[in-house]
Amino acid sequence: MVKFLRENIYASYGLLVLRLYLGYDWLTAGWGKLTGDEPFSAAGLIGRAIEKPVTSHDHVVYPLYTAFLENFAMPNVELFSFMVAWGEFLVGLGLILGALTTAAMFFGMLMNFMFMFAGTVSSNPWMILLSIFVVVAGANAGKWGLDRWILPYIKQVFNKKDDTISA
Repeated sequence: MVKFLRENIYASYGLLVLRLYLGYDWLTAGWGKLTGDEPFSAAGLIGRAIEKPVTSHDHVVYPLYTAFLENFAMPNVELFSFMVAWGEFLVGLGLILGALTTAAMFFGMLMNFMFMFAGTVSSNPWMILLSIFVVVAGANAGKWGLDRWILPYIKQVFNKKDDTISA
């Protein structure tokens, strides 16, 4: 299955559809936050996650995450609001354009997990499940996008030997 996702041309077409679907979700979520009538603030979500953390049998499931939200995220809520809005938008843009697809999807999954740790289920599990296919596929997920040119360029830059240094 992994070989199919990473190398098969038909898989690359399916991954394109999946990438566009997820990219549209991320892009529109971020765009709504960036251009909304009211400036976006993550304070509500962070505050609710602190007040009512995820629990199981009356025990907080993610105490370190709750402490992080309370002691770092809430005091820096403007930074987190900026990162969420722009992060969602840029993940969506990267997926739609097929530019640094695997990295964009990784950061999208990271945000999905952070939202779930905060107690927001919504579409996050579904998006993580679909995202796994894009991440596992690697470069094949961006084959029909800018990664077709970006990844070889990056590989060339990092494989270039520096001739100015001699032993």
